Amino acid sequence: MSDQTEETDSGVVIVGAGMAGVQTAVALREQGFTGPVTLLGAEPHQPYDRPPLSKAVLLGKAEDSAFDIDFEALGIELRLGTTVTGLRAAERLLDTERGPVPYGVLVLATGAEPVTLPGTEGVPGVHLLRTLDDAARLKPVLASAPAIVVVGAGWIGAEFATAAREAGCAVTVVEAADRVLAGALPAEVAAPMAHWYAQAGAELVTGAKVASVESGRVLLADGRELAAGAVVVGIGARPATAWLAGSGIERGADGSVTADAHLRTSLPGVYAVGDCASFPSGRYGARLLVHHWDNALQGPRVVAANILAGEPVRVYDPVPYFWSEQFGRFVQYAGHHAGADAMLWRGDPAEPAWSVCWVREGALVAVLAVGRPRDLAQGRKLIESATPVDPAKVADPAVPLKSATA
Repeated sequence: MSDQTEETDSGVVIVGAGMAGVQTAVALREQGFTGPVTLLGAEPHQPYDRPPLSKAVLLGKAEDSAFDIDFEALGIELRLGTTVTGLRAAERLLDTERGPVPYGVLVLATGAEPVTLPGTEGVPGVHLLRTLDDAARLKPVLASAPAIVVVGAGWIGAEFATAAREAGCAVTVVEAADRVLAGALPAEVAAPMAHWYAQAGAELVTGAKVASVESGRVLLADGRELAAGAVVVGIGARPATAWLAGSGIERGADGSVTADAHLRTSLPGVYAVGDCASFPSGRYGARLLVHHWDNALQGPRVVAANILAGEPVRVYDPVPYFWSEQFGRFVQYAGHHAGADAMLWRGDPAEPAWSVCWVREGALVAVLAVGRPRDLAQGRKLIESATPVDPAKVADPAVPLKSATA
């Protein structure tokens, strides 16, 4: 019997009951693991999906977004309302506010936590949107339709602004960078997206830093003052890994657990998956930190396979994928465009539907599709297969991407 088998016999403990943690527990059972599985969640709620929080839950179209999973039938022990505070690797123990928890194999799936706006802690009317409780606090605010200031014009800021406009609120979005999605997309690709705000009746203010937030107003560094019945902060998220300080777990400058290609950490018997972990991509020649739902769905299957095998049998090297619903548009992205040789437009960005493709060394490496789901689906397959493409065909929106091969 291998050491790993002995370890799994004493149980797998998963820290984090979001998508990555839940899917790891389910994947272990689906792949035949029969030992104890314990899922620790800091929140008191039944595990739930996050994307609906900025849409259906926020607008009162759904009460919650709990996963439709029978944990008891699967033999998965749920310990909710359990905050993990530390890791003692030599003893294979987790410290929690409710006492120590021993583990045989440990999976870190703690996700990410929103970045707060300095100086806003404790200020009335300032909100984040990451948890079910956040959505519950914001739902009646939206229903009363105050003037809302959204800080941050990234993906979450755009999604919240969309919901707020749908609820009838006056919305002003403030972005410190000189454009929307500054950290995510090239300027020429993000530029047409900036027009969506005005078309939806939201005001967009770029190149504007928040100096302070007071009850009822937001003061900008240039002296402007914005009325704000509520302020929603969406300026990014960082891996929720501060509790690992001193544990021996290697972390990167961004706070992410630096997992290897098999999603193992620097400590034996400890894996990391989802928003809290970065991984080396052989496909892209870079270490990736992916804060999106699909990563939290796919990674757990690799973790489970490697735990069950007792050795690294599967490499995790996905084509990253995410989607965003904003201002009446369905935006999808697959791949990783950093390092591309060329960027090709498919269609007119002034129109409702268009795409952008990135090519490196003759092969597609990323695609952004706005209202063109077939481009995304077909492009994703081309990226996965690294099939050479013909740039002229790729740039012709009348040619299906699957037919754009060289």
